[in-house]
Amino acid sequence: MASGQQARAQAAAITPGRQEPEPVFAAAPADRVRALFGSHRLSPGQRRIAQYMIDHLTEAAFLSITDLAERVGVSQPSVTRFATSLGYSGFPALREALQPIALSAVAGAQETREEIRRNELQAAVDAEIANLESLRRVLADTDQVLDVGRELARSVPLTVLGLRISVSLAEYFAYAARRIHPDVRLVTRGGSVAYDALLQSREAGGTWVLAYAMPRHANETLAALRAAHSTGLRVALITDLTLGPLVDEADVTLSAGTGSRLVFDSYSAPGVLSAAVLQAMADADPERTQSRLEGYEQVAEQHDFFLED
Repeated sequence: MASGQQARAQAAAITPGRQEPEPVFAAAPADRVRALFGSHRLSPGQRRIAQYMIDHLTEAAFLSITDLAERVGVSQPSVTRFATSLGYSGFPALREALQPIALSAVAGAQETREEIRRNELQAAVDAEIANLESLRRVLADTDQVLDVGRELARSVPLTVLGLRISVSLAEYFAYAARRIHPDVRLVTRGGSVAYDALLQSREAGGTWVLAYAMPRHANETLAALRAAHSTGLRVALITDLTLGPLVDEADVTLSAGTGSRLVFDSYSAPGVLSAAVLQAMADADPERTQSRLEGYEQVAEQHDFFLED
């Protein structure tokens, strides 16, 4: 008889292209702005403009091109080129597209300000629910996650990298992935230690590294991604970012928002996204998954690893 974990792996198999009716969720204003920028390859100066608009949406949507250029520290022609690179006729057209989003952000802030003052913990949970709703919309198209899962499943060994605050997510992924993958190598230290591990993985036949980058984003993570590429590994990145140098260094980026209302960030959406990638890896080679889970259950029963449910 299949174990509970085996049965769950089979029942949760991801169907390619499956589209289910979407509940009506209003995307968060910041997510709507990121959607305008996220599919475009931007220069460093353009990324600064985009990030300023995301961080100061209610202000930036009503600035003149002169004021915006001055606040970001770029030239007016740079702002115009940024707008045209996104497909707009110029900055006024981009500003016109941003203004309804900015107004919705202001309205939402006014509606929730009193509730946030009453209970910060509930507000933190509400923010995480919004992150999960945003991730749900992203996962409506399963193709990217399935493609990443297949690539990671084929990479033997598979390296999982997470530095500083990202260590916990990397450890979770590596622990679970070892149940279904024959050779998973975890890297949680940067510098030459990370480079040595990445080089050894590539020399052993590995083709991919799965990296985590949660805020505050560390320079050593960027250095590790560049080191991975220098060894010939490809990079799949799980992060809260849609723009920036870390995203530019990745071959594939899977984004999920983090909760930032409490002293320390929370990672509900990145955790669910990690589980989805693990499921995609299991789906990529169901025979290997079944065999390895069966073997693990036999060892677990033999050594009495777990309490009876």
